[in-house]
Amino acid sequence: MKSPLTISTLFLAVVSTSAFAPIAPTCTTSSSLSMAPRFDKSTGKWFTNDPEEMNGSSYGPIGSLYRAGPKPFLQRIFNAETYDQAVLKYMAQDGCDRKEAQGNMDAFLENPQDWAYQKVQEKNGAYKKDYANANMAPKQVALSTIWAAVVVYFFGNLAYNGVQGGMLSNSFHRTMELLGVNI
Repeated sequence: MKSPLTISTLFLAVVSTSAFAPIAPTCTTSSSLSMAPRFDKSTGKWFTNDPEEMNGSSYGPIGSLYRAGPKPFLQRIFNAETYDQAVLKYMAQDGCDRKEAQGNMDAFLENPQDWAYQKVQEKNGAYKKDYANANMAPKQVALSTIWAAVVVYFFGNLAYNGVQGGMLSNSFHRTMELLGVNI
């Protein structure tokens, strides 16, 4: 049997070391929890009631195009519901706002390996990359816009010349003749 002195010493040691433990919140306010995206098991989807967290409250598909390129832009256009669900899930799991979640989702869609590597580096103490504001400096936006205009003009001109009298003209006109369409 242990002596009362040993038991009381052990009790004091446990009580005094718990003073150095982080304090856990005893209760959370329902208002902060009600604003976070939640998962509805009946529909199998994430949802939010906060207008600042709803789809379209941060930035649109053009913002994704500027921040991360054509892959996330096309994902937002053709898989809007899947994109929004992924953003809401990221917001709920990471505890961030919609703009930060969209920036991370755009970066993930553009290059999943680099995004995952950056997240591992952040956990190991590296700087936290700001995907929400990536490539949004005025100079970068202007350069991206000019570059996009040049690329669209080049490929548009190539397609137009190809159909109107260039390399694809004979094939195109022959196909139209076979279909019985007058040009």
